Amino acid sequence: MAAMIDLDALQEIAQTLRTHKTRTALAVLTVAWGVFMLVLLLGAGRGLQNGVELQFKDDAINSIRVYRGRTSVAYGGQPRGRRIRFDNTDLERIREQAPAVDKSTARYYPGSELAVSYGKQHASFDLRAVHPDHLYLEKTIITAGRYISDTDLTARRKVAVIGQQVNKLLFAGADPLGEWILIGDIAYQVVGVFSDSGGRSEEETIYLPITTAQLVYGAKSKINQILYTVGDATYQESKASEEKVRQLFAERYEFSPDDKRAVRIYNNLDEYKKITDLFYWVRVFVAVVGAGTVLTGILAVSNIMVISVSERRREIGIRKALGATPSSITRLVVIESLIITTVAGYLGLLASIGLLELLKSTIAENEYMYQPDVNTTVVVAVTLLVIMAGTLAGYLPARRAASINPVEALAPS
Repeated sequence: MAAMIDLDALQEIAQTLRTHKTRTALAVLTVAWGVFMLVLLLGAGRGLQNGVELQFKDDAINSIRVYRGRTSVAYGGQPRGRRIRFDNTDLERIREQAPAVDKSTARYYPGSELAVSYGKQHASFDLRAVHPDHLYLEKTIITAGRYISDTDLTARRKVAVIGQQVNKLLFAGADPLGEWILIGDIAYQVVGVFSDSGGRSEEETIYLPITTAQLVYGAKSKINQILYTVGDATYQESKASEEKVRQLFAERYEFSPDDKRAVRIYNNLDEYKKITDLFYWVRVFVAVVGAGTVLTGILAVSNIMVISVSERRREIGIRKALGATPSSITRLVVIESLIITTVAGYLGLLASIGLLELLKSTIAENEYMYQPDVNTTVVVAVTLLVIMAGTLAGYLPARRAASINPVEALAPS
């Protein structure tokens, strides 16, 4: 019997919706637009965040880089403008004394003036002499062979790992492993090929063992730059590590610990935190604006249901005169509101997801907007929001309908 009553109620609601097509269409359009804008804004916000995060794809997010500089203030009897130079012991000092150090490497640049050749092919490439951990700092992906090893450093082997663009230019894409290339007048054996998410410029790079390059190019123990990661350390722990490194260098090279130009330290987590903090508030703003749009649609539905109850006042009076209970009248109006908002929400959801999928397939990778999308949690949350809002939108009009006095409703106007 209950099932029959529910079926009858649904048939009656369907008849009501067909009778008032314009009103129903406006209600559906209002809610659908609200849901469409909410999901689209959330997806666009995620796309903006993905685009900005692309800037970090080439380097480990938890990395800290230490650069040489010049002193900007006089300190301890030393003049300003003094150039700071790094050597191998600086890397060891960081490894031994700085907290939270995980992967670490130094860089030495042999010089861009060194020509690279293989057979009749000649070109200039970015040359970087590094330690094995550099693989993790630059997110280098080995596509053939291997990377620089500890044994290469110990034995000072003349080996090279080349980028895919180097491979194309020197070897026309053929297998270069085991072949010898000339860097300046020194021969190196190719032991690996790599790709890099940083793009073409990063793949026009050749990596060498740092000990080998320091030896053959007369650098002794000179290094140009130090890089290290802080593993799973928190942002605060990374800042403590950064400050400890500055203190170590200030003590060794006798410059003011407050002199940020003497040794420049770039903490990647600083920029990443700024971006994540920014997009947290962007998401909050988008959610508030989107929720406001949905709320506007729900209020419109509620107003439409109030009008519907007013128009059906006589009909509801007849129902109550024939024995309909207030709860059955309430249920009828709430179900009608719920059907309108659910169908409208579903249509808005489909339209927004469809548009986001279209944008994902057409927008090329860039740092402004990339892969706009919403996850399953957002979809479920929006669906539940629409269902709850639909119920609330119909509740007050339903209470009004249930309170109609049959005698007053049937009295001639």
